[in-house]
Amino acid sequence: MCGFCGFTGSKYNDESNDIIKKMTERLAHRGPDGVGFHVTEAVSLGFRRLSFFDLEHGGQPMNNADGTLTIVFNGEIYNFREIRAELEAKGRVFKTTSDTEVLLHLFEEYGEKMLDHLRGMFAFVIYNHETNEIFSARDFFGIKPLYYGIVDGELLFASEIKAFLDYPGFVKEINKTALESYLSFQYSVLDETFFRGIYKLPAAHFMKFKDGKIEIERYWHAEFTPDESLTIDEIEEKVDTIVKNSVEYHQRADVVIGSLLSGGVDSSYVAAVADKVEKTFTVGFDYDGFSEIEHAKNLSAEKGVENVSKIITTDEFWAAMPAIQYHMDEPLADPAAIALYFVCKLAREHVKGVLSGEGADELFGGYGIYREPLSLAPITRLPMPLRRALGFLAKKIPFNIKGKNYFIRASKTVEERFIGNANIFSQAERNQILAAPQNTHTTQSITAPYYAKVAHTDDITKMQYLDIHLWLVGDILLKADKMSMANSLESRVPFLDKEVFAVAAKIPTRYRMNKQNGKYALRRAAKRNFRDKREKKRLGFPVPTRHWLREEKYYNIVREAFQQDFMALYFNVEKIMALLTRHKNGKEDNARKIWTIFMFALWHKEFF
Repeated sequence: MCGFCGFTGSKYNDESNDIIKKMTERLAHRGPDGVGFHVTEAVSLGFRRLSFFDLEHGGQPMNNADGTLTIVFNGEIYNFREIRAELEAKGRVFKTTSDTEVLLHLFEEYGEKMLDHLRGMFAFVIYNHETNEIFSARDFFGIKPLYYGIVDGELLFASEIKAFLDYPGFVKEINKTALESYLSFQYSVLDETFFRGIYKLPAAHFMKFKDGKIEIERYWHAEFTPDESLTIDEIEEKVDTIVKNSVEYHQRADVVIGSLLSGGVDSSYVAAVADKVEKTFTVGFDYDGFSEIEHAKNLSAEKGVENVSKIITTDEFWAAMPAIQYHMDEPLADPAAIALYFVCKLAREHVKGVLSGEGADELFGGYGIYREPLSLAPITRLPMPLRRALGFLAKKIPFNIKGKNYFIRASKTVEERFIGNANIFSQAERNQILAAPQNTHTTQSITAPYYAKVAHTDDITKMQYLDIHLWLVGDILLKADKMSMANSLESRVPFLDKEVFAVAAKIPTRYRMNKQNGKYALRRAAKRNFRDKREKKRLGFPVPTRHWLREEKYYNIVREAFQQDFMALYFNVEKIMALLTRHKNGKEDNARKIWTIFMFALWHKEFF
């Protein structure tokens, strides 16, 4: 796990060495084990290394044998040994035992088709000195980030946006369109980031750059193709086999690997089958009901490994937030990111890498909201015009009564009501709190292209598909990468493996989400590996923000942030203050809305 940056062109030739060194220094937290540069008149590359394979010889940037290709690579290729053996059988000679060199030989052998051979997480850039062309790619699910932009006709690229701040031609400007969509989704959902002109390469895409032009193409598609002939026993066997196989691959390293353990079934499953893990890591809060440390310790004891835990104090949590928003690069309103930061910090005191449970909910159908199509089934059998009428009448009721929201939600299609696991501000609410609404994108205009690709599937599958392509990469994996890398820790996610998805994709919907449970098939497979078979309510890394915002001390911190002069450039300050006051007084639960605005305020202060 590492960090890289670079730029093409000779405009700053006299300064290129100094520029790339400054850019690379911004990424020092991603790689404390080494630094490397490659500077020519055509391209400048910088690299920070966190070493896991071939600790002595795997440094980057790395050239191929004849010096025609140079690569910078962030991630891990878990099947690189198998690929290497195949390439050696074709006559290729290797100088190192690193996965980076395997990528170079694989590109020489197959070109862009090299991506079909990979199993792992990756973002890389390969520069061809003969053709003056760049080829770059991002992994199947978007585990590793890759940002890029064109400045004065030249390509900039990096593992984190902050590296661009030291490039002389880059002008820092806020993308207000990103702010609007962020207020609904709670994360930066567009390809163009909060920094105008800087983009994210989408997951499962590769990019080519030559003569000032960019070409981007998808190379893999996460498509559900259920096999209705499979029995639950067959599925359980397949799931357990592939999860164990993936965990085995993800444990490959020349250093010690630990495991994050939140107490839920996902991280518990990974920890239970990881036979090379000697320590697990858990955090909780000094607030009643917001800690899973006891459960994590019990599971670790069952496995015979040590659980290392920490109680995060409320003051520690709040003090860390500005630095966390800096590491995030863009605003993220998921409070779990801060908890993740602390557990990664704890783990880094003991290991260089950890296994983690991200991705299981999206692939196997675990989120509670996925049950909604089942709960709405009795009324969704009615004709849509009648459902619309019932929803219209329910909205007219001036107060909340049991069933009101049920009829309102049933009056909408899944495409209208579901934008992902977070839905903070509606467009009407956004327009009320923004100083100058642009309405460039509606939430539905963002989700529509994804829904169109799975129009033939059931509603639960549609919701999973949308989350895999938006929520997973924009929230879950963003914070996993940024919070682990902020602490120079590698986070590996065994569920987000293309071979695991190949099994998950075949599971009929009724064995993903049903009235008994979400992740039904996965839970059955996981239980095989626990002595205690009892179901436990999932908490994850819960954060008591709702309670904190009603305490005077923390209410005042947020109030002061909302009243900073720059906030009036973006928000109707009177409106957002009213949200905060009504929450403080217990009249409404506006915690998530307040947190979304507050995270933007902290991020803005850090970068602007």
